[in-house]
Amino acid sequence: MDNMDTLIHLKNIHFSYPGGKPLFQGLSFQLLKGERLGLIGPNGSGKTTLFHIIMGLLKPSGGEVEIFGETIREEKQFQRVRQKIGLLFQDPDDQLFSPTVLEDVAFGPLNQGKSPKEAIAIAKETLAKLGLNGFEDRVTYKLSGGEKRLVSLAAVLAMEPQVLLLDEPTTGLDMETTERLIGILNRLDLSYVFISHNMDFILQTTNKVYGMIKGQIVTEEEAIPHTHKHVHGFGGFPHTHSYVEHLAGASAPVKKPGTHPKVGD
Repeated sequence: MDNMDTLIHLKNIHFSYPGGKPLFQGLSFQLLKGERLGLIGPNGSGKTTLFHIIMGLLKPSGGEVEIFGETIREEKQFQRVRQKIGLLFQDPDDQLFSPTVLEDVAFGPLNQGKSPKEAIAIAKETLAKLGLNGFEDRVTYKLSGGEKRLVSLAAVLAMEPQVLLLDEPTTGLDMETTERLIGILNRLDLSYVFISHNMDFILQTTNKVYGMIKGQIVTEEEAIPHTHKHVHGFGGFPHTHSYVEHLAGASAPVKKPGTHPKVGD
């Protein structure tokens, strides 16, 4: 694989929160051009921390962060990274800060040097793609949880990132909105990594699934296949899960009988 195809490469990362036990001890991770990865695992396993290290929001105590072929160490370098990688925070209240929806979504393009007229046009177009027509003048903090989630995603997409990192993007969304989001994401010509406990969503939007447990990435080679039966909201369907799916602790609805794709398919 050519280096130009490696978008994100974390090498031998070590990280601990102050006063806590080591979370990462030699973690490595790669995202290649064209990959659409799902990342699953129990709470506290380090999934969100991984995203924050990529974006420079947290600094590892050891290891190397390489983005788009460049070793990134300084804050100025991470500022450039944030112009190219779109991060959807787990909590939309950490992302939305402007008085109105239009101002929030237009902020990114403005920060990228677009004129106010251009930024507003981009913001309106992005909102429309997400089915948020008429939201422009709504007060951000009065939105529902699901609405905040979609507006946060619109703010990320308006910056036209080269890579997406989405942390629990379906939280607070009803089934219809989740289906619409799946369609939108599948039409994007982007490489991305999604964190989610919703296996139905992960399997419809990604082409490879990794698990994270105890600060390490679990790949297909380390997976332990097993078969069992769930009772879902739509009834009981027999199907198989790999070990990494089991890590998600997911009980997402399965629409029809069948075997989920193996990790890496």
